[in-house]
Amino acid sequence: MDLTQNKENAIAFYRMAYEGNPKKAVDLYVGDQYIQHNPDVSDGLTGFIEYFERMQKEYPEKSIEFVRCIAEGNLVALHTHQTWPDDDQYVTMDFFRFDEKGKICEHWDAIQQIPKQSANDNTMY
Repeated sequence: MDLTQNKENAIAFYRMAYEGNPKKAVDLYVGDQYIQHNPDVSDGLTGFIEYFERMQKEYPEKSIEFVRCIAEGNLVALHTHQTWPDDDQYVTMDFFRFDEKGKICEHWDAIQQIPKQSANDNTMY
């Protein structure tokens, strides 16, 4: 596994899909199989593409910042900061599994809204 390449590909894949071109992201970065573990997204490539196309139509002004990227074995983890309309902000952690050809084949994620107030002065990053 080329960990550096996998990290670059995971970021490029997520950015491209998030910013409105999920079909191209799938064509460039996904292998023959795509297993989706997010319960809000249908399994497979069609479900992924439809979800991100809908998000782009409904929320074209959303933005994403990649805070961290960690790779080990055939996994890449992304830690992101997302900003949605009305300054609605989220921390996400996404995990991508890569196949033996270096293509993304599985995805898990967790998302947490950033509260307006916190019991401490530490950021969520």
